[in-house]
Amino acid sequence: MDCIFCRIINGELPSKKIYESEHVLAFEDIQKAAPIHVLIVPKLHVESILELPEDRPELLVELHKAIKEVATLTGVAQEGFRLVSNKGKAAGQTVFHLHFHILGGRDLELTLA
Repeated sequence: MDCIFCRIINGELPSKKIYESEHVLAFEDIQKAAPIHVLIVPKLHVESILELPEDRPELLVELHKAIKEVATLTGVAQEGFRLVSNKGKAAGQTVFHLHFHILGGRDLELTLA
Protein backbone atom coordinates (compact mmCIF):
# COMPACT_ATOMS: atom_id res chain seq x y z
CA MET A 1 0.00 0.00 0.00
CA ASP A 2 1.36 3.44 -0.90
CA CYS A 3 -0.51 5.77 1.47
CA ILE A 4 1.09 9.16 2.02
CA PHE A 5 -0.33 9.42 5.55
CA CYS A 6 1.01 5.97 6.47
CA ARG A 7 4.42 7.09 5.21
CA ILE A 8 4.22 10.21 7.40
CA ILE A 9 3.13 8.12 10.41
CA ASN A 10 6.05 5.72 9.82
CA GLY A 11 8.53 8.62 9.61
CA GLU A 12 9.31 8.00 5.94
CA LEU A 13 8.13 11.51 4.99
CA PRO A 14 8.65 14.67 7.03
CA SER A 15 5.83 16.54 8.73
CA LYS A 16 5.40 19.31 11.25
CA LYS A 17 3.88 17.36 14.12
CA ILE A 18 1.42 19.17 16.35
CA TYR A 19 0.24 16.26 18.51
CA GLU A 20 0.92 12.55 18.87
CA SER A 21 -0.50 9.76 21.01
CA GLU A 22 -0.39 5.98 20.85
CA HIS A 23 -3.14 5.84 18.23
CA VAL A 24 -3.24 9.29 16.58
CA LEU A 25 -0.94 11.76 14.82
CA ALA A 26 -1.72 15.40 14.03
CA PHE A 27 0.40 17.47 11.67
CA GLU A 28 0.20 20.65 9.61
CA ASP A 29 -1.35 20.36 6.17
CA ILE A 30 1.14 21.41 3.48
CA GLN A 31 -1.71 22.79 1.33
CA LYS A 32 -3.21 25.20 3.84
CA ALA A 33 -6.78 26.35 3.27
CA ALA A 34 -6.64 28.58 6.37
CA PRO A 35 -3.91 30.03 8.61
CA ILE A 36 -4.43 27.07 10.96
CA HIS A 37 -4.86 23.83 8.99
CA VAL A 38 -4.01 20.63 10.82
CA LEU A 39 -4.70 17.04 9.80
CA ILE A 40 -5.57 14.49 12.46
CA VAL A 41 -5.15 10.85 11.44
CA PRO A 42 -5.40 7.49 13.17
CA LYS A 43 -2.13 5.57 13.00
CA LEU A 44 -4.10 2.50 11.91
CA HIS A 45 -4.81 2.68 8.18
CA VAL A 46 -8.57 3.14 7.91
CA GLU A 47 -9.96 4.41 4.59
CA SER A 48 -12.77 6.58 5.98
CA ILE A 49 -15.01 7.21 8.96
CA LEU A 50 -17.32 4.40 7.79
CA GLU A 51 -14.49 1.87 7.98
CA LEU A 52 -13.49 2.75 11.54
CA PRO A 53 -13.56 -0.65 13.27
CA GLU A 54 -16.30 -1.01 15.87
CA ASP A 55 -14.08 -3.29 17.95
CA ARG A 56 -11.50 -0.49 18.38
CA PRO A 57 -13.41 2.20 20.34
CA GLU A 58 -10.12 3.60 21.64
CA LEU A 59 -9.49 5.01 18.15
CA LEU A 60 -12.59 7.19 18.28
CA VAL A 61 -11.78 8.28 21.83
CA GLU A 62 -8.19 9.16 20.84
CA LEU A 63 -9.37 11.04 17.74
CA HIS A 64 -11.75 13.12 19.87
CA LYS A 65 -9.02 13.80 22.42
CA ALA A 66 -6.64 14.85 19.62
CA ILE A 67 -9.20 17.24 18.13
CA LYS A 68 -9.62 18.95 21.51
CA GLU A 69 -5.87 19.10 22.14
CA VAL A 70 -5.00 20.41 18.66
CA ALA A 71 -7.69 23.08 18.89
CA THR A 72 -6.20 24.20 22.21
CA LEU A 73 -2.56 24.00 21.08
CA THR A 74 -3.23 26.02 17.91
CA GLY A 75 -5.32 28.66 19.69
CA VAL A 76 -8.57 28.07 17.82
CA ALA A 77 -10.49 26.39 20.65
CA GLN A 78 -11.86 29.70 21.93
CA GLU A 79 -12.31 31.66 18.70
CA GLY A 80 -13.76 28.76 16.72
CA PHE A 81 -12.72 26.33 14.04
CA ARG A 82 -14.12 24.07 11.36
CA LEU A 83 -13.76 20.29 11.59
CA VAL A 84 -14.06 18.41 8.28
CA SER A 85 -13.75 14.78 7.25
CA ASN A 86 -14.55 13.84 3.66
CA LYS A 87 -15.79 10.38 2.71
CA GLY A 88 -15.21 9.35 -0.88
CA LYS A 89 -14.09 10.96 -4.09
CA ALA A 90 -17.42 12.75 -4.66
CA ALA A 91 -16.98 14.53 -1.31
CA GLY A 92 -13.44 15.62 -2.14
CA GLN A 93 -11.45 12.91 -0.35
CA THR A 94 -8.08 12.69 -2.10
CA VAL A 95 -6.11 10.65 0.44
CA PHE A 96 -7.97 7.47 1.33
CA HIS A 97 -6.82 7.31 4.94
CA LEU A 98 -9.29 8.65 7.51
CA HIS A 99 -8.37 12.20 8.46
CA PHE A 100 -9.94 15.24 10.00
CA HIS A 101 -9.08 18.80 9.01
CA ILE A 102 -9.05 21.47 11.71
CA LEU A 103 -9.33 24.84 9.98
CA GLY A 104 -9.19 28.18 11.75
CA GLY A 105 -7.26 31.34 12.38
CA ARG A 106 -9.63 33.51 10.32
CA ASP A 107 -13.35 33.87 9.69
CA LEU A 108 -14.48 30.96 7.54
CA GLU A 109 -17.34 31.42 5.09
CA LEU A 110 -20.06 28.81 4.97
CA THR A 111 -19.97 27.17 1.55
CA LEU A 112 -22.02 24.06 0.99
CA ALA A 113 -22.35 24.18 -2.79
